[in-house]
Order: sequence, then structure tokens, then C-alpha cells
Amino acid sequence: MDQPKRPPTIAQTVAAEIRERILKRDICGGEPLRQDAIAKSFGTSIIPVREALRQLEAEGLVELQSHRGAVATELTLEKALEWIHLRRLIETDLIGRAIDNIREEDLKKAHEVLGVFDAAMERGRDIEQWSEYNWRFHLALYSPANRPETIKVISSLHRKCDRYIRLQLLSGDHIARAEEEHRALIEVCRKRDKRAAKALLHEHIVGVEEDLVEQLGI
Repeated sequence: MDQPKRPPTIAQTVAAEIRERILKRDICGGEPLRQDAIAKSFGTSIIPVREALRQLEAEGLVELQSHRGAVATELTLEKALEWIHLRRLIETDLIGRAIDNIREEDLKKAHEVLGVFDAAMERGRDIEQWSEYNWRFHLALYSPANRPETIKVISSLHRKCDRYIRLQLLSGDHIARAEEEHRALIEVCRKRDKRAAKALLHEHIVGVEEDLVEQLGI
């Protein structure tokens, strides 16, 4: 039985609010994030604000600089492409290893997550959760590889790519394409077609790279 979901901590609430403002570009790249002002606006102390900013730094949304304090990071195409390129290299290898051990319950879990993810994208809601849904979908397919350290690396890359993936999905017909590619990935994994799974995943991630070049490559 699933454990009841715990209410968010103050730090998580602060992080969620700042995250959304950066992703919506209400906070511009390079803009300072003053801890005392943030703490005052949330009616809290500096401590949870510092914790929130450290979390956002791990996600690639904030930089903690020695002389300027915390600043929002720029939407940088070069960084995004490097992170996504690493994803492509590691994840195509990981899916090949996972297929050898994948079970129907893993595919069922991926399908269930995908249902929630697709519904959220189609209705344009829970945008702040899209990255989490996407990660949980991929994790269900990768976990059978039994590569916990590799999973940690991929989890970090997914967090760093968060805002870029949302930016990519919110433009054009990319939501419909993502849904189709995710469903196809489940099917080739069910057939244990390693070559097709690796090729499809490679194409899926390359598509994200190409979309971002089109959107951010000025």
C-alpha cells in the first residue's frame, strides 16, 4: 500500500514557487535572488530559503556565487545540449541492458505513469510535475538494468534538463509526438526488441535536441 503523501516542507514550497517563476521567465536569467526578501515574502526564516536555493542549484536553475549570492541561471542552449547529449549516450545503453531483465510489472508501471503524464499534458495542467512524470516513466523502464549508480547520474541530468524539456513540450505539436514515442517505447520493450528500443530512444532524445536548437538557437 502506498504511503500517504507528506505535505511539502517550507523549503520545498519556496523552491516550487521560485522554480515556476524561473521557468515562466517571470525571473530572468542573471536576476539576483535575495534571500532576505524571499524569506520575508514567505514569512519564514533564511534557513529554509537557503535550503530551497541549494535544491534549485542542483536542478540547474540557480547559481550560488560567492560575491553576488544566488542568481537565476540563463536559458543556455549549449548547456542544455550537453546535458541532453549525455542523456542520449547513457540512456540508450541503459535501455538495452534493462530489456534483458524487464518484467510485465515494470511495463505496467511505465504505462500507468504514462497515463497520468499524458492526461496532464493534454489538459495543460500540473506543468510543474511534467518533469517528474517523465522521469518516473523512464525510470520504470531503466530500473531492470540494475545499475543504481547510473540511475543516479541520469536522475541528475533529468533534473538539470527540466526547464528545457518543459519549454520543448509547450511548443508546437511536441506533446502529441512525445506521447506517441513513449507508447512505442513500451511496446518495443514488451517485445524485448533491444535494437528497436535503443534506436527509438535515440531518435526520441535527438528530437528534443533538434527542437531546442530551433527554439533557442538564435
